[in-house]
Amino acid sequence: MTRTLQNDSSIEDQVRICKARAEAEGWEVVQVYTDHGISGASMLLRPGIQALMHHSQMSMFDIVMTEGLDRLSRDQEDVAGIYKRIKFAGAEIYSLSDGGIVSEIHIGLKGTMNALFLKDLAIKTHRGLSGRVEKGKSGGGICYGYKVLKQLSANGELERGEREIIPEEANIVRQIFKDYAAGVSPKKIALKLNSDNIPCPSGKAWGASTIYGNRRRGTGIINNELYIGRLVWNRQKFIKDPDTGKRVSRLNPSDEWQVTEVPHLRIIEQALWLKVKDRQKALDEKPNLQSKRRPPNLLSYLLKCGCCGGGISMVSAERYGCSTSRNKGTCANRLTIRKDALENTILNGLQKHLMKSELIDAFCEEYTKHINTLRKARYSKIDRYKKELVKLAKDKENIIEAIKNGIPASEIKDSLMAIANRRDSIEAYLKEQDEPQVLLHPSMAKRYQQEIKSLRVSLNKEESRTEAAELLRGLIDRIVLTPKACGKEYTVDLHGDLAGILSIATGREKKITEYDPLLEQISSVSEQLECVDFLNESTFKGKMVAGAGFEPTTFGL
Repeated sequence: MTRTLQNDSSIEDQVRICKARAEAEGWEVVQVYTDHGISGASMLLRPGIQALMHHSQMSMFDIVMTEGLDRLSRDQEDVAGIYKRIKFAGAEIYSLSDGGIVSEIHIGLKGTMNALFLKDLAIKTHRGLSGRVEKGKSGGGICYGYKVLKQLSANGELERGEREIIPEEANIVRQIFKDYAAGVSPKKIALKLNSDNIPCPSGKAWGASTIYGNRRRGTGIINNELYIGRLVWNRQKFIKDPDTGKRVSRLNPSDEWQVTEVPHLRIIEQALWLKVKDRQKALDEKPNLQSKRRPPNLLSYLLKCGCCGGGISMVSAERYGCSTSRNKGTCANRLTIRKDALENTILNGLQKHLMKSELIDAFCEEYTKHINTLRKARYSKIDRYKKELVKLAKDKENIIEAIKNGIPASEIKDSLMAIANRRDSIEAYLKEQDEPQVLLHPSMAKRYQQEIKSLRVSLNKEESRTEAAELLRGLIDRIVLTPKACGKEYTVDLHGDLAGILSIATGREKKITEYDPLLEQISSVSEQLECVDFLNESTFKGKMVAGAGFEPTTFGL
């Protein structure tokens, strides 16, 4: 039984009526799946529906009961996918609002209706916000330097959307514009704001991007036209990525933008605004040395600071350092490390320590236990169905014998047809069941080490360097650099990407990226993995944490 609604009391009510119906039907409720406070527009980011789908493959239930199909998902593709997988697992979906077992007709019609409902809701919401913006009110979101007022109208109704300038924040905005117009870089402006302990709009630390943002999209302090009394709305729209379920922005054509003059909200004088725009234009006209996209370094975007959790990037031609410390000044980690020393350390760790044979033995043992558990659950249902086939055959013989003894066939025709239909359904299910494929073998540790050795060689060849680098990067989830107590050395924690590692180790070209709670059962293996200390040629001491990437929320088998 499953339910998803954003209102907690509504969830409880609908779980209650589903349980009442199950009790009336004489069904046992084995599990309740809910996603509190999460939209039903996508199933990708909902742990409840993901658990439901996984348990269906383990044959943990025969019927999924829901108040309505839109409670599973309002997305047509998701609803169809859920239905196909539940049916493949030999179970059914029971919808209270649809009056019983769901069929392909329900999926088609209800899926279309739910999709139209979402589209209609979006149109009405957009229309309402457009009307508010036309009156000079807020169309959503909080803008630094202002607060949104809540006040009563003449007839006593609560009105929202009116803005008011916050004097203290307005002064900070003016100082940012003055500093930028005077030639101060956004990074230095952010460093000064952080050193003065001035809160950032996001509640975190100021960064250079908070200052300069994106001029085309109107983001960033120095691009916000509300500061000169112009409210620009509908500059961009947000749509959901069908692969990730996350919202991504798209810039609308300029003729679709809605501009409203709100002079009472002006903070920046026109002369200062134009001076800032002139400096931006002058910078645009300078040659861009980074216009040609350079290939990323071997460890680009994988390095994290162990002190603040921020990224670590190149701070000079040959050294890595904490980006947060350099750009925001809020991290005390000022230690840097040579690029070649760090790369050699990571490559040695990948080849020698991340796939030690004793660790692979432990992993394969846990994997085998999990496979046996799945097989036991799967084949218990198969055995149950086989026994039911034998019973159906006996029931059929009894009916035929009854016809021979003189009972009219018309009186028992329906019973005979029910037996035939049930037999066909079971036989179709059993025909689709295949033996689970064996994915892992203990000898994969040796193969993995050989493959890494070959990739290291390929890094030194011009024609294969890019491909080898991408493959090696695919084996790493993240690398955490933490300064030791002495302040002169880094401790390096290498977190391997399980999907990439197994892809190399088993000789498969395609990554394994489907979520599987198998990793929840083998996560204890990570706690048994050893840390190996070693000294490299540049007297940089490091520590490799083998297997730290065995994380159930990211990859599975």
